[in-house]
Amino acid sequence: MKKKYFFFDIDGTLTDRATGKIVPSAALAVQKLKEAGHFVAINTGRAHYKARKFFDENGFDNMVCNGGKAIVVNRELVENSPLVFEDALKLYHEAIDKGYGVLVADEDSDLVRTRDFRFYEQAGIRKEPTTYVIDGNYEPEKKGIIYKMYISIPQSEESRLLNILPSAEPLGCLWFEPEYLLIQQDAKKEGILRMLELVGGESEDVVVFGDDTNDLDMFAEEFYKVAMGNGHPLLKAAADEVAPANVDDGIYKVCEKNGWF
Repeated sequence: MKKKYFFFDIDGTLTDRATGKIVPSAALAVQKLKEAGHFVAINTGRAHYKARKFFDENGFDNMVCNGGKAIVVNRELVENSPLVFEDALKLYHEAIDKGYGVLVADEDSDLVRTRDFRFYEQAGIRKEPTTYVIDGNYEPEKKGIIYKMYISIPQSEESRLLNILPSAEPLGCLWFEPEYLLIQQDAKKEGILRMLELVGGESEDVVVFGDDTNDLDMFAEEFYKVAMGNGHPLLKAAADEVAPANVDDGIYKVCEKNGWF
């Protein structure tokens, strides 16, 4: 059997969204793929620090994270690039000037920095474990690094986003929570190609599994693309194959059907 290079999204693909835990049949599929000699990796938008616990608990060795800009090979973090600082800084000041609250993640941890309580007043708390540093004199320019930003603009404004914040255009903009906008890397395909360079794989041998629109970037023509049955219609339309829902053993069934074990 020819060696394949498998890349799995986490949330809604490997995991049951109701529990946050890996679907047992997906865990078994990952184990059997590795035993069959394939390369298996996570590919997630999560920051490295946030993805690492799931990575370690479930026995993975390789990972693309931080939206494609961080690479873990043989359990070692070898790259972790922030947002293009000039673009992120321009958006930061534009959002502040227009009255929005902004949280800035300038390190690989749950810590975020902000000038005041405006984000909380407009959007509530960030819906994941967070350490807040509130500093009225905070200026991102002093550190010169931005990995992610959270802006208190609700998803109801999505259609008008580039009218409200035109500087958002070159950056990855996602609403995982309806109360606030997440600015993060959106380069999952780029991360796969970089991983292939490091481990000596070919793009024609890549298989990707995803469930949501942030996976569209890795649903590239040269890869074999599997959308989960519980996934977004746009992703299903771009897929080579639609699996059953992940909680209905979709990953395992597709791998078995295609003879990858």
